[in-house]
Amino acid sequence: MNSEAVPVLEGQGGTRTLRLLLGAAALTFLAVTIKAASDIIGPLMLALALTIVFHPLRRRLSRRLPPWLASVSVLIGVYLLLAVLGLMLLVSVARLAQLLPQYQAQLAAQWAGVGAILQSWGISASQLDTMKGSLDTTRVAAAAASVLGEMVGVLSNFFFIVVLLLFLAFDGAQTERLMTHSRQFRPDVVEAMSSFARGTRAYLSVSAVFGIIVAVVDTGALWIMGVPGAFVWGVLAFVTNFIPNIGFVIGVVPPALIALLDGGPGLMLAVIIVYSVINFVIQSIIQPRVIGNSVGLSTTLTFLSLVFWTWILGPLGAVLAVPMSLLVRAVVVEANPANRWILPIVSGRATPSASGGSGP
Repeated sequence: MNSEAVPVLEGQGGTRTLRLLLGAAALTFLAVTIKAASDIIGPLMLALALTIVFHPLRRRLSRRLPPWLASVSVLIGVYLLLAVLGLMLLVSVARLAQLLPQYQAQLAAQWAGVGAILQSWGISASQLDTMKGSLDTTRVAAAAASVLGEMVGVLSNFFFIVVLLLFLAFDGAQTERLMTHSRQFRPDVVEAMSSFARGTRAYLSVSAVFGIIVAVVDTGALWIMGVPGAFVWGVLAFVTNFIPNIGFVIGVVPPALIALLDGGPGLMLAVIIVYSVINFVIQSIIQPRVIGNSVGLSTTLTFLSLVFWTWILGPLGAVLAVPMSLLVRAVVVEANPANRWILPIVSGRATPSASGGSGP
């Protein structure tokens, strides 16, 4: 290599490094901005995801009804869904806050046995008192109510979501025509957005169906075993079904704790076994096969997405982690042909393919 080419290569390397640094800085700024505006971005993404899920229904209705009437019908359906979900969460929070303080005596008895074992291991009495204070059922109830309350808080921003869904529902009537027009100029971008819509619809629709199945089966099993608050834990099982990877673990801890306090270790073990059989078979074996390749995110990336979007958007980010990651993948990777070499890394498959079908 001649000496004249070295400065040129060094200049090209410096330019690439500068671009990488600028790109990292831009992504960091974007993440901080989204976190600061999470109270707006979260409901916005929820409304967009619901619009995407119900778009095929609106399209079918528009073949038999005027477009405006089809949009209104779907809009009413979405509003009813939000109202029912909000009511279920509110009832669950109220029931949970009422239920846990009743087990203060049982918790004290369980803790006495555990404390004796810990003292034999050299744990001091002051340390045990500190640990016992953190296990106060009133504090546990407050923490659980706070988490569920944040979920209710998203739905309680009713006016913003209602107006946003109204605009999205009527704009959705023109989506296919506008995308057909835009495809002539930016086919890669349109196809990326279509892939995002199909993946989001598949993930949320299948998760909702299996979430209902899991909730009904878990509620029935807990009711048969005599675990208090079976309806509350059924609602929790439905919500956690949308949380990838660790949703089952989050869903089993509260009913197992109540079973321990109400019926002892035997009932707790029975709850864990029943939950493991039901939820593992449905969520880990059947559900992924039904979703198939439509999501296109590797297991590791899905888990990292869960952590990242929960940090950015709060509890709602755990539910919307996969749709948010699908949107980022569509914008950053699929919309730019030069970046599509990243798709196998993102999907964990050698030859990733977009979900079937055409259109949004």
